[in-house]
Amino acid sequence: MDKEKITSFINLLKDYLIETGLSEFTAKYINIVVVLIILGGFAYLLDRILRKIIVKLFTLFSEKTKTTFDDFLVQSKFPRYTAHIIPLVLIKLTFPVIFYELPFWFEVFTVAINVYGIILIVKIIRSVLRSTKNYLRTKEHYADKPLESYMQVILIFLWGIAGMFVVYELTGKDVLSLASLGAASAILLLIFKDTILGFVASIQVSVNDIVRIGDWITFSKYGADGSVIDINLATVRVQNWDNTFTTIPTYALISDSFQNWRGMQESGGRRIKRSIFIKQSSIKYLTPEKMEELKKIQLVKNYIEHRQLEIDRHNKRVEADKDVLINGRNQTNFGVFRKYLDSTLRNNTGVNNDMMIMVRQLQPTPQGIPLEIYCFSTDKRWENYEAIMSDVFDHVIAAVPYFDLELFEEPTGNDIKALLNLNKTTSPSN
Repeated sequence: MDKEKITSFINLLKDYLIETGLSEFTAKYINIVVVLIILGGFAYLLDRILRKIIVKLFTLFSEKTKTTFDDFLVQSKFPRYTAHIIPLVLIKLTFPVIFYELPFWFEVFTVAINVYGIILIVKIIRSVLRSTKNYLRTKEHYADKPLESYMQVILIFLWGIAGMFVVYELTGKDVLSLASLGAASAILLLIFKDTILGFVASIQVSVNDIVRIGDWITFSKYGADGSVIDINLATVRVQNWDNTFTTIPTYALISDSFQNWRGMQESGGRRIKRSIFIKQSSIKYLTPEKMEELKKIQLVKNYIEHRQLEIDRHNKRVEADKDVLINGRNQTNFGVFRKYLDSTLRNNTGVNNDMMIMVRQLQPTPQGIPLEIYCFSTDKRWENYEAIMSDVFDHVIAAVPYFDLELFEEPTGNDIKALLNLNKTTSPSN
């Protein structure tokens, strides 16, 4: 840039204004205003032209490269921000020539340009960070990492540093003194308490692999039950199964207890653990006649036969008097039913035979004896899991009467009415 030509143009314009009858003071300021308007218009046009050229060239370049990083740079407006640098430098170089007679205004406009330059640098770095984050999201290794948290922390420090430089430009005072740093630290700790907690928590979450994006978590305290879709510095966002969203503070993942279903999703099956209640009065010893009837059920025929041979040998050895059924050892309808359910589960293609399968009694309750089925479905998808579990218990409930057992069920209004009507019809007055 030819400073002599600019100076000559400014002086000529000033002389012309004086010749029109204006005072030297007025002519000087009008001269500066006119030059600023011309310079601003030129810088604006240059900025628009450069922005279009740089963005277009960068877009064409990104389309021809194999990497997607430059595509994300275009999306984050990196070329657009860099296009502002040349007009900014042009204005900064021109100011000493324009304001050589006005040192005060030279200082004011220089500070304004410097502050704008600091903000522009932050925006350029921010666009690079966003592009890096979006690019890493496309990589399988980083897809479930809380990259948003790290980016936000870097931006906080970046804006903090930029703020110190802006204060220095506006006041001319060194903000890096010990007193200033102490006061600033206290203010930052107070203002960004939750942010700092979230940052520490996000590091612990990532390092300890507590939660990943895509994990299914259940957090009763916050009413969350669904898939994690975002982890950032302050919050974790969960999309619940009813398509609502729940926001959880990031540090709550460290301070509170929650359930992560990732282990189930990565295992060979999803657990089925449910009980039915058997009326205790329906449990009885099996008579020879009932055993013969139950042998018609294929899944327990061999069991009944082998078990009875073992029991007969024991009873013979102890000389049990079988005229009374309770003497010695006996099979029960409940025991055979448990064996039947175990065999049924092991023959069910929806149940994973490589994982635990168990049918067990629990402690008796006023509602009867809980008979618990414990196994794992082969399909972990929710709708298929529910279908498998429903099919299992449909069969269990339908099979109960074949073993002369009864399920416990609270009496309904119709049951009570039927009982009252029965009492009326059998009363002596009738």
